[in-house]
Amino acid sequence: MLSKILSINDCSTCKFCCRFKRTSLWETPLFSFEEKKLLQQKFPLAKFKPISQDSFTIDLILEYKTSNPEEEAVCYFLDDKKGCLLNKKEKPFDCSVWPFRIMKKDDSLVIALTPTCSTINKIPIEDLKQFVLENIAQEIFFQAEFRPYIIKKYKSDFPIILTKEEWNKKSRKYRLYI
Repeated sequence: MLSKILSINDCSTCKFCCRFKRTSLWETPLFSFEEKKLLQQKFPLAKFKPISQDSFTIDLILEYKTSNPEEEAVCYFLDDKKGCLLNKKEKPFDCSVWPFRIMKKDDSLVIALTPTCSTINKIPIEDLKQFVLENIAQEIFFQAEFRPYIIKKYKSDFPIILTKEEWNKKSRKYRLYI
């Protein structure tokens, strides 16, 4: 979904989004019960934990080998040589749109930018906003409506790229089905 702004080479050499410090475990991707069940069959060593009644995330806590807060645990679905082992259908929505996030701020939905992606942070915010409007806002808001478990709580250090209200006002020429 992001190939217009992030190259496969950029992502394959970085893989930052697939490694988690203890303080960034909240960023691990979210899965429905059905998605979790399918992945457990394919990857029996992967561990999951419930986040809510209808969502799960990968449980990396036992992957840490030290008490160093800077230590990173690697996603179960990342192979350092091959990259992500999940096919397009298996890949969680969080991963498909990272470093963008669908978040809830107060009573509003927002598309925010994870501030830690070094490649995307080189792109001016206005260009990112235009990209989001033209390419992925519709899908993100659609997914949030039908899969509310993917919505994360807003973090104040995440720049807001687009609010649902802005999308509703500006999107007439981009919208197909929301």
